[in-house]
Amino acid sequence: MKKSLLYLTLITVISMFTVSCEPEEEVSYDQSLLIGKWKSGTLYYKYLADGTGGTWDTADDVTEAEAQAFTWTLVKDQLTQIHILQIGGSVPKVYTVTELTATSLKYKDDFNVSYSFTKVP
Repeated sequence: MKKSLLYLTLITVISMFTVSCEPEEEVSYDQSLLIGKWKSGTLYYKYLADGTGGTWDTADDVTEAEAQAFTWTLVKDQLTQIHILQIGGSVPKVYTVTELTATSLKYKDDFNVSYSFTKVP
């Protein structure tokens, strides 16, 4: 019984130290694919080439002209939006992009909530 316990302990210790040391593959996305207007249901985001943009939700009776302004950056797979509040101040939001093509944008937040958009003309 003592040998079995010793072997079990030894196997457990060895398995704890044999974790893979390979770095995770870093994914980069082309920023130019992000430029344009994106839609998910009634929610819209518009990304401009100068790193600014706006968001609005037609369900809240908000139009593109009334969009909340934000600045954005895309570094590798990290999309950062800094929403500019009308009363002053800003709210940063960081997302991990999981897909970016000419017609599809998908990302998730730190709480693993996923968002999916399609590009509209």
